[in-house]
Amino acid sequence: MPPKKIAIVTCSTRSPRLNPTITRYVHDLLTHDPALPTQQPSSSQNKASSPNETTTDTDTEIDIDPDPNSRHITFTILDLAAQSLPLYDESVIPASLPASDPTPHYTRPHTRAWSATVRAYDAFIFVTPQYNWSIPASLKNALDYLFHEWAGKPAGMVSYGSRGGGKATDHLRAVLTGLRMRVVGTAPALVIKYTGLPVGGLSEEEERVDLDGRDVEGWRLAGLDGMMRNLGMELVCELDKE
Repeated sequence: MPPKKIAIVTCSTRSPRLNPTITRYVHDLLTHDPALPTQQPSSSQNKASSPNETTTDTDTEIDIDPDPNSRHITFTILDLAAQSLPLYDESVIPASLPASDPTPHYTRPHTRAWSATVRAYDAFIFVTPQYNWSIPASLKNALDYLFHEWAGKPAGMVSYGSRGGGKATDHLRAVLTGLRMRVVGTAPALVIKYTGLPVGGLSEEEERVDLDGRDVEGWRLAGLDGMMRNLGMELVCELDKE
């Protein structure tokens, strides 16, 4: 059976940003946590199957069942900052395009590329900060470019912020529901108390952010690791319905 592909989406595009570090944390927990009894990370790293290879940082295959004939799942980090999407400028209405193959009907090259990328995945986990009680404009913009590419696919949400970002997931759930996605119930909210961001004109290497161990320990004590595993299994269950 062909593998089912889950994209873990980095939703903030500003610089510097904490989002890639949080996304990596989610990815590593889902693919390597031994508390997930049905998941066994493979030793090999697979080349991304997305048409836009620059969007993929990691593509890791995991076994959902030891039976070699069973379904396999891959987790891939997908960064919105790598998509080069301008503020929405598509001249066609996404929902009006042919549902079976909307990609060639867009008028902008960047939309066609984004459409092909999204169509390559079977489910999504949106990892988002909270901006003023909502989601970043970059995420809303990326979602608005498409419709049929999202419709019917399972979706999960992970938020973070000084209070966890629950307001962002409230808004995002409504948007994803409007796109006809199958949003799972578990939505971990990571409280950031100690991890800081670099300030000023720094190099890409200097802008990389390491999580403060006190935040990570706080998430563990609050049961967020278990919630993350529940989120992953809910998505697997949704994919198993197909």
